[in-house]
Amino acid sequence: MGMLGYDFMQRALIAAALIGLIAPLIGVFLVQRRLALLGDGMGHVALTGVGLAFLTGLAPVPTALVVAALGALVLELVRAKSRTAGDLALALVFYGGIAGGVMLTSLASGKASTALNQYLFGSLSTVATEDIAWLVGAGALVVIILLIFGREMFAMTLDPDVAHVQGIRTTRLGILLTVLAAVTVVIGMRTVGLLLVSAIMIVPVAAAQQFTGSFRATALVAVGLGLVCSLAGLTTSFTLDVPPGPTIVLLALAVFLVAAVTAYPVRRRRQRHPHPAEEHHHG
Repeated sequence: MGMLGYDFMQRALIAAALIGLIAPLIGVFLVQRRLALLGDGMGHVALTGVGLAFLTGLAPVPTALVVAALGALVLELVRAKSRTAGDLALALVFYGGIAGGVMLTSLASGKASTALNQYLFGSLSTVATEDIAWLVGAGALVVIILLIFGREMFAMTLDPDVAHVQGIRTTRLGILLTVLAAVTVVIGMRTVGLLLVSAIMIVPVAAAQQFTGSFRATALVAVGLGLVCSLAGLTTSFTLDVPPGPTIVLLALAVFLVAAVTAYPVRRRRQRHPHPAEEHHHG
């Protein structure tokens, strides 16, 4: 019986494809804003949501979505007030989120602690049909918001001060981007796991940057790499019977290393022989 013969694998592949497509789309904005670790923080907050779901008997995915979105809102409001306080707030979110998740899970029934591992590192067999409905809905929301506000978000990530002068509401967009990161983390928690999901937001973007010059090209290549790594990692994890999260992330890191090594001579050549337009620009 082939891999696609199993219902749980069909659901897991849909979830992996979603995260592979959506995570780098958000990641490219986070990398541009120097917020590569934000997804990690959101993963920790979502963990508290999962713990709360275990304790109260609610569905984990929507509960984690709400808690992570609220955490993102608070974090971005603190960041807007002070850059230093923003870094501190991110650290506090890291620690508080994971402590809250573990504490709430341990207060829940004995089975919850075993289930927590599936959310931390991803699991092939636990993606339910209702989860897919939530994930598709959340994924569609992320794409629609990016289609509407993507251009303004790009302006904000490029230069917040200039964007602000142009009348772009940078604080609101910052909150929106952080909330989208939180939603993306929850989309990926079933297959990649909360502790590793931010890697699939950032590593394909880092790999794409080795070859691309523009924001749009980086985003497109990163999405392609994210999709390939997610699906290939999931297939490998099924074949080797290992957790999907670490497999997907290690594969993405391998792609980054290959990209970095391959692109190095190209970058050196560009530095030695700049394009005439570049020389003129620098002159």
